[in-house]
Amino acid sequence: MTTPTLQRLDLRGLELAPSQTWSSVRLVPILRRDPPGDLRLAKRSYDESAMVVSLDGPLLDPGVKYIAYVPHGLVVSWTGDGSPAASYGTNMVGRDGKRFGSFVRVAHRMAKREDGERLRLLPLHLAMEGFLALHFGGPDVAWSEYSKRALSRGLSPRSERVLSGRSIIGLEDALRVFEIHDRQVGVLVFVAEAFASAFIVSHPDDYRPLHRTLLEDFYGELLYQYGLYGATWPMDATLDSSGVSTLDDLGRALDTMYRDWAEFHEYMAAGIFDRPLSAQHVYQCGPFRLQRFVTDLDLKGENHIGEAIVRPDGTIEYLKTFRLSATQTRRAALLGHLADHDWNLDRAAEAAGVPKAAYIRRLERVGFGYLLAEHVLRAAQKQPPR
Repeated sequence: MTTPTLQRLDLRGLELAPSQTWSSVRLVPILRRDPPGDLRLAKRSYDESAMVVSLDGPLLDPGVKYIAYVPHGLVVSWTGDGSPAASYGTNMVGRDGKRFGSFVRVAHRMAKREDGERLRLLPLHLAMEGFLALHFGGPDVAWSEYSKRALSRGLSPRSERVLSGRSIIGLEDALRVFEIHDRQVGVLVFVAEAFASAFIVSHPDDYRPLHRTLLEDFYGELLYQYGLYGATWPMDATLDSSGVSTLDDLGRALDTMYRDWAEFHEYMAAGIFDRPLSAQHVYQCGPFRLQRFVTDLDLKGENHIGEAIVRPDGTIEYLKTFRLSATQTRRAALLGHLADHDWNLDRAAEAAGVPKAAYIRRLERVGFGYLLAEHVLRAAQKQPPR
């Protein structure tokens, strides 16, 4: 069977258990009914403070590099016949002259084949690198409005600011005290009832040692703010005792209640599940396919990037997502809009239904002012807002 390119995420083969709350954090356990065990994931820890990843060719050759804090990697092991698989420096200086960290690890590619049927990947960074590389080359026509830097280097360098999970109040305590179910393979994370991220692995034995890696993942600043000021809603459930007279009746009533909970939690995570995706194939792991994706961009709603390993029948064996901020969404949407109109500012502004000066100011507000020539920016700033 050919593994499909993701068009939507769904929870086939998975169940949502009742949520647990702590402070502003709500965790929804994800259970897998019958894990086949032919794909396994294990953590690989890194002691260095940061990582430089060569994205195209040997590190010493000129090319694009990705630089980020990468606390750990994942080693993916698989078999192609369905049989069980076994799970398996440079200094950087900041503007103030202080060292960014003790050492920097050098890695070749976000996902790299190792000995045998194994793949090393950098979780979530695969998706973020794809997001940063969106239309990275910049204008493909030498329009006069763009700066010499934009015409020669494109969007390089492009960066995004994120925060560690340890910055979200309540998340560390929630991960420490909440129960891990026997069949648990993942979790949905909500902060002040806002959907933050989804994390799924293939096997329950792999999830337990990876449970606390959620603290090492990165999250948007909005979720940090929600953690400061937000709270969770009380969600009590009751049984109608009028229809319960035997233990079998009680069991059926509990099953109904659990299904209602699951449906409600899936509704709360509608921003990622059953949402149109734009996905990109990254690596073929035997019968499995590693992909990264971005949801269709909704300027008024939530948007996510992520990565997944998918079975030929569409079952998700690995998933990790990141919620984009409103500013990140606007940046991505503006880049896509410009590229769709051949980076021609007049055409793009006309299609957006705004004056050219207003369109230029939008680019500047989201941090893309460096793409434009100085005289173009000054002229736009002099135009009255409309």
